[in-house]
Amino acid sequence: MNFLKRIFSKEEKKKDLDKGLEKTKSSFLSKISRAVAGKSKVDHDTLDEIEEALITSDVGLETTVKIIDRLEERVARDKFINTEELNRIMREEIVGLLSDNNSLDITDFSIPSDKKPYVIMVVGVNGVGKTTTIGKLAFQLKNLGYSVVMGAADTFRAAAVDQLKIWADRNECHFYSKGMHSDPAAVAFETVKYARDNNIDVAIVDTAGRLHTKINLMRELSKIKRSIEKSEAGAPHDVLLVLDASTGQNAIEQAKHFTEATEVSSIAMTKLDGTAKGGVVLGVSDQFKIPIRYIGVGESIEKLQVFNATEFVDSLFKD
Repeated sequence: MNFLKRIFSKEEKKKDLDKGLEKTKSSFLSKISRAVAGKSKVDHDTLDEIEEALITSDVGLETTVKIIDRLEERVARDKFINTEELNRIMREEIVGLLSDNNSLDITDFSIPSDKKPYVIMVVGVNGVGKTTTIGKLAFQLKNLGYSVVMGAADTFRAAAVDQLKIWADRNECHFYSKGMHSDPAAVAFETVKYARDNNIDVAIVDTAGRLHTKINLMRELSKIKRSIEKSEAGAPHDVLLVLDASTGQNAIEQAKHFTEATEVSSIAMTKLDGTAKGGVVLGVSDQFKIPIRYIGVGESIEKLQVFNATEFVDSLFKD
């Protein structure tokens, strides 16, 4: 299929990011602008209003306090900071905060060459765009020349298996399933075995999004993770948590549940293009100290991007 081989330029990706963050940027900057309107310099009253603007932008209380503390230090150090300098300083401090929490030094979708198959276990509640993210990730990996198998370990919903099969066919990927109501851990184990037996580069294992209680969720995800590890020592190499940015602070609650249930190693934030709540990216990154690896900035297949803190904040503050 032709779409598999299209290469997207850096300029195209930045344009997609700018467009994807338009709603968040408009809301975020308008609140900041109102906080500093008519003021000649940044004082404590200004910082209080900026604090309120950040909280109402879904950044979250804990992260907002850290940003305000950083701003206060800059104001104290640099003395007479005017409001024209504020955006630049805020941009620098937010990039610093994100960089502190995103230790992953990745610029594209490539995977480590010394791990084959490279196993990605994908977790998250139903409806956040988990299966779509898997499909978009597979597209990017195929674009780089990797072979991919998708494992349908979300066996509680027929739609989940069917949707994953559609994405596998669309991306010309391998697909492994044992059908509805089969043991998810067995599917995960055999998906990884299938990848190894067929010399496939990447195995992506989908998992169930909701198992009624946190205890059930913990048990199921722990079982799947152990099963993958039995199939391939050292795997899964990445436990990717998918969160829906449009849910705002609910995304943080979901992250709490899943980080308690399993050892999440990276995060994908979806649906940033459809929400003004993109500030939650800052809160998630800061509160969980888990790198944000990918962001979704549009519906089409190429609109999953590798997260870059500097570019994200640049788009957020772009006039």
